[in-house]
Amino acid sequence: MTLLPALPTHLEAVTERAEAAIRAHADACEEAGDVTPEAGAALRASGYIRLTLPREAGGLGASLEEYAGAQRRLGQAGAALALVLAMHTQVVGAAFQGQTLPGPMLAALAAASREGRLVNALASEPELGSPSRGGLPRTAAVPDGDGWRVTGRKTWATGARALGLAVVSAATPAGEVVRLLVPPDAPGVAVEPTWVEALALRGSGSHDVTLDGVWVPAEHVAPPTPAHPASSAWFWTALAATYLGVGFAALETLTAYARKRVPTALGAPIATLPQVQEAVGRMATELTASRALLGEAARAWDRGAGPGALPLLGAAKVHATNAAVAATDLAVRTAGGAALLPALGLERLLRDARAGLTHPPADGVGYGGLGAALLGAGKGASPLS
Repeated sequence: MTLLPALPTHLEAVTERAEAAIRAHADACEEAGDVTPEAGAALRASGYIRLTLPREAGGLGASLEEYAGAQRRLGQAGAALALVLAMHTQVVGAAFQGQTLPGPMLAALAAASREGRLVNALASEPELGSPSRGGLPRTAAVPDGDGWRVTGRKTWATGARALGLAVVSAATPAGEVVRLLVPPDAPGVAVEPTWVEALALRGSGSHDVTLDGVWVPAEHVAPPTPAHPASSAWFWTALAATYLGVGFAALETLTAYARKRVPTALGAPIATLPQVQEAVGRMATELTASRALLGEAARAWDRGAGPGALPLLGAAKVHATNAAVAATDLAVRTAGGAALLPALGLERLLRDARAGLTHPPADGVGYGGLGAALLGAGKGASPLS
């Protein structure tokens, strides 16, 4: 049963190429603890980074529902590199749908996407923690002639060495938050290799990026603006789909292993054991339910993008990441000792799935937001209507 629609031909082609690039380079990136130059080139060459850029800007114009389907497949191919592409596509999708950046900055994002340059938003900092919790960045932007100079440190810069452009959040002397477009090869920008032996997503190269008096022209600085719901919608969908893909990868891996594994004492594949059948059934049910929820939430956004469609997307992200964690854990339990070795692949999936829990919204926020919307349904349309 298909719960996310088949992709149109033009989206299918770039998704297939991105899947192939991820599968070809995932192991090398995992071993290197970084996005290798070859992997970065393959991701760019796939054309996937045009997926969420509107057609009128030279992109492929994927809807949020189409994006969810494509990104889940990438997560199933390999979470670390899938997340590199997820960060680019969610930034571009949100910026254009929400018009959250001035025209010159949108034009620069469009050009980067068409030219094959990866983009990410750099917002997290050592002291700040998750930007979703509020607080003022320590990274500072000060006026300098017909531009600004920015100084600070950003953490969790997924794909840091492979980026061609970064959207950097910084605080002004007036205590306002601006966003600046910074090329990683600009004078004063450096990548510090802090993503070493990480628990999860080792191949994502999510190192720190430091900025030391980096000059940015005024046309590439966005003034303070209220948060737009598109930013959350595309970000949460990117995360939900990517980590849901990890869960499906665990289901695929366990199923294949159970069919081939024939203990001498049993004399038949362990797929014949009721407890293995139950585990696979539980995993498939939970993952399929989560995929259906994500599909419904994304369709609701496409029907009527706005604040009212956000609660279901927040809950879908929380449900998807928890489903991935539960599925990978059950897969490891069911496979037994073989799951502890890298050869089977389940131990990497188990580690990568855990990373989904660290992204916003947290469980309480995601489920609480949907509950609050439903309890206040008299003030507006229900998220489930």
